[in-house]
Amino acid sequence: MKRFIQTLQNIWRIAELREKILMTAGLLLVYRLGSNVVLPGIDPESLGQLKNQSSEGLVGLINAFSGGAFANASVLALGIMPYISASIVIQLAGLAVPSIQKMQKEGESGRRKLNQITRYLTILIVAAQAPGYITNLLMQGVTVTMPMPTFWFASWTVIIAGTIFAMWLGERITEKGIGNGISLLIMIGIVATLPQAFFQELVTQLSPAGGGWIKFLLELVAIYLVFLFAIAITQAVRQIPLEYAKRVAGGSSKSLGRSYLPIRVNASGVMPIIFAQALMFIPLTVVQYTGLEGASATWMVDVFGDIQGFWYNFVFAMLILVFTYFYTAIQINTTQIADDLKRNGGFVPGIKPGEATGSYIDDVLAKITLPGAILLAVIAIMPSIAMTAGMNMQWAQFYGGTSLLIIVGVVLDTLMQVESYLLNSHYDGLMDGGRLSGRNNAF
Repeated sequence: MKRFIQTLQNIWRIAELREKILMTAGLLLVYRLGSNVVLPGIDPESLGQLKNQSSEGLVGLINAFSGGAFANASVLALGIMPYISASIVIQLAGLAVPSIQKMQKEGESGRRKLNQITRYLTILIVAAQAPGYITNLLMQGVTVTMPMPTFWFASWTVIIAGTIFAMWLGERITEKGIGNGISLLIMIGIVATLPQAFFQELVTQLSPAGGGWIKFLLELVAIYLVFLFAIAITQAVRQIPLEYAKRVAGGSSKSLGRSYLPIRVNASGVMPIIFAQALMFIPLTVVQYTGLEGASATWMVDVFGDIQGFWYNFVFAMLILVFTYFYTAIQINTTQIADDLKRNGGFVPGIKPGEATGSYIDDVLAKITLPGAILLAVIAIMPSIAMTAGMNMQWAQFYGGTSLLIIVGVVLDTLMQVESYLLNSHYDGLMDGGRLSGRNNAF
């Protein structure tokens, strides 16, 4: 406790870090306040059915990411999710569009161009999604207090403006605050549901039909262990030994010793779970909006409608395995790594530079991705296991899946930046046993 208080005092003494933390906290507070501002023309008392719809399934996941803004019919109802969708599209486009590939290799100037394209694409995506959200509001019995054409236009405009504002807040946090702004907005939305989920679970377990204090305390221990497990697979790396040679006068070589190329066990982050989860809801969406009936519809409802069922979780886990390999291949270009090593005079001991090195790194990556993918699939289905054990859905979400990995990744990244400020100012870091290691991006 004494060390913790001392660390907080050291953080407060660094003027630049203090200003960044206060700026981040202020912008996050603005975002949370905006999540409770209802769209114009809607009676807040008529949102009961929408809140029930947002308590489970894909809509429940979207609502969790928005911090309840979706269920509140807020001006930030779609939040930052269209921006994330646009970012994913740009990343995937880098595989097939030469102009995007060129920008990705242009350094800072290319990054600015891609950011601008992502912003425009975000506006197009939210403009397309907003009518669907408004239609859903009306289907859930929301009371509208203004003429319908006016309500449609006003809501469509405000939802687009809300997403642009959320995107602006995220960029300001990244630029003026601490941590990755977009990731922090998502994390704060998820964490905002934690107190309510905690007290709901507490009341449930202390009720006559619940398990009492012992079961609740065991749940707290379990969630702590799951967080440690998530941190472990987030930070786990495989080190490939490298040796470097440097040309000196006279054409001789001088060994610079051995260094390592770190490759993460979970290089794809949370993206495989997001992709897999989106695909899992497609069959039910098709049944709902096409009116499909018969054996096929019954089978899809039985398999994809029961998130606690064996086949749902089995298919979900298999999709995560596939997408983990797919996204890792996107993120890590082994051919480029091998070329960069060769160009800088580096090599893997016992492996020829160039193509042979690329094949070797690719083989190592394939081997370590399998356990990483399996561990990711285990974390993804943990909420279903928790619900089977009798926990409510909101509380169970914190036992794994997208929510857990986003929280862990964002917290580690933010703490890593704080630690850098402490070490640069000649203070002790946050950890006794060494420096923190985080991810460059939570997604």
